[in-house]
Amino acid sequence: MTPLSTVALVVGLASLVSGHGFLKSITVDGKNYLAWQVGQDNYVNPPPVRYARQLANNGPVPDFTTNDITCGAGGNIPAQGIIELKAGDKVTFNWDQWGSSHSGPVFTYLAKCANNDCKTFKGDTGNVWVKIEQLSYNPQGHPPWASDLLREQGAKWSVTIPPKLAPGEYLLRHEILGLHVAGTRMGAQFYPSCTQIRVTQGGTTQLPAGIALPGAYKPEDPGILAELWRIQQGQTQYVAPGGPVWSEAAPNANRAGP
Repeated sequence: MTPLSTVALVVGLASLVSGHGFLKSITVDGKNYLAWQVGQDNYVNPPPVRYARQLANNGPVPDFTTNDITCGAGGNIPAQGIIELKAGDKVTFNWDQWGSSHSGPVFTYLAKCANNDCKTFKGDTGNVWVKIEQLSYNPQGHPPWASDLLREQGAKWSVTIPPKLAPGEYLLRHEILGLHVAGTRMGAQFYPSCTQIRVTQGGTTQLPAGIALPGAYKPEDPGILAELWRIQQGQTQYVAPGGPVWSEAAPNANRAGP
């Protein structure tokens, strides 16, 4: 007979795994573009055309101080497809699922592809990542945490491309940070993905200097080494990592708030 403690452990681990998720597709102007299909596309030959870079699995980045944090564990291999859109368009990220226990903030960044070519750009060096969208914790929100709002929206999250952004090729980096076990150093769970886009119509505004990924996320950052219960009881104010949202960014497409 299996001991009850073993059963409890198996159930607990299954619950954690089922709470994981990955970006499944991206919707722009009513058209759906598939991201890398975890657990399926690895076995397809020739590889299918996808619009977001390959992910190894549906789990978090194993070590957020390494190059895996740039676009997720999976080698940061450029995708074959690129989504054409206009500055000011709304992009909706469709996750396969999102678990209720993985509370935390949601971010979106942009990086201009060097030489205007995303197929030769990885974004893993230099201060190239500019935050264009963020929601974290709002005690008056329903629900307070951004990732729980994503869950309630059917595992969907939207961002508006900055309306004055200059045309060109960019990586659009979308990310959830799970803080459910972040009270332990290196326990924070980052789920990033990188979608390749080409802005065909826009303004003249170029991206400013941003942050480096890897580099900007430090293990001792209070937005990363954090205890959910202290934040939720008002014992400490939560400040998300990665710096402020760019002043040229559009209003948050999901809800107002920090």
